[in-house]
Amino acid sequence: MVKIARWNDDGGTQSGFVDGGACFALPQGQDVQTLLDAGLEETLATARRVIGSGPAVRLADVQLLAPLVPATIRDFVAFEEHVEGVRKSIDGEAGVVPEWYEAPTFYFTNPHTVTGTGEVIGIPAGCTDLDFETEVAAVVGRVPGSDGSNLTAEEAHRHIFGYTILNDWSARDLQRREMKVSLGPCKGKDFANTLGPWIVTADEFEDRHDAGGFLPISMAVKVNGEPIGQDLLSNMGWPFAELVAYASQDSMVRPGDVLGSGTCGSGCLAELWGRNGAQTPPPLKTGDVVRMTVEGIGTIENTVGTRREAVTRVAARTRPRNRTVQPASAGS
Repeated sequence: MVKIARWNDDGGTQSGFVDGGACFALPQGQDVQTLLDAGLEETLATARRVIGSGPAVRLADVQLLAPLVPATIRDFVAFEEHVEGVRKSIDGEAGVVPEWYEAPTFYFTNPHTVTGTGEVIGIPAGCTDLDFETEVAAVVGRVPGSDGSNLTAEEAHRHIFGYTILNDWSARDLQRREMKVSLGPCKGKDFANTLGPWIVTADEFEDRHDAGGFLPISMAVKVNGEPIGQDLLSNMGWPFAELVAYASQDSMVRPGDVLGSGTCGSGCLAELWGRNGAQTPPPLKTGDVVRMTVEGIGTIENTVGTRREAVTRVAARTRPRNRTVQPASAGS
């Protein structure tokens, strides 16, 4: 098992390995993407060469960053319990739509607003219902001889380089309006995603998969020290290998792609709002601390910052739907 991280210290931004309480930087010119492009086996060999062979800095003395700069982020919705609760909260409807069971569903979110553990997450303009989402994400790495397209589940499993925690921050009031247009979410989601604290390589979990390919590891979230939700990653409707394979169909997955599991059962406030029929627990506010822990991976923690005060919504213009250019009026 290897922990791969990015951090800031007196030497600037570094990439490398975390072992115990120490951080070992990669040689100059190499970064996490270098490891993803090399693949898992080569990365494990690199870790054996680097860890303990050079100067280290104490983990306590660095600021951890998001463990990679993602190429893309696909976020699935793979937990039935979450879908059930959030549908009630967002749409006011009970149950799960039949289409959810037919195939995995995901959306692409913003790789440019990724944050790390310890960072302050500002509330986006116009948002009063800020929420979190407790997820695990698979990180894709290179497999020699594969272009990452039209993968079987068995092939996709080999492309899973490692796992990290994902907090898909959500502005539920913005999301609620957007979803009525049957597209998105967009501004309800694209302002922040937290990844961290590091990538744990997939070999750590190889003997923990059950017969169906699922990982029965615990996921939990607290707000201001109070437990909010807890679930097992194995309660997904599809194992990660099937999610990666589905993403690759008539498309491709490449090293540096991140694929989120979707929120675990009881892993966000909106799900609880749907079940409780009221906003209890309340939406996040400035100063709240959100802490997520996943067995075998670690913990991420972020504090909610202030709301940006701005008006960002732009109303559509009602247009006449002309099919040809209209002649200019006289005197114009």
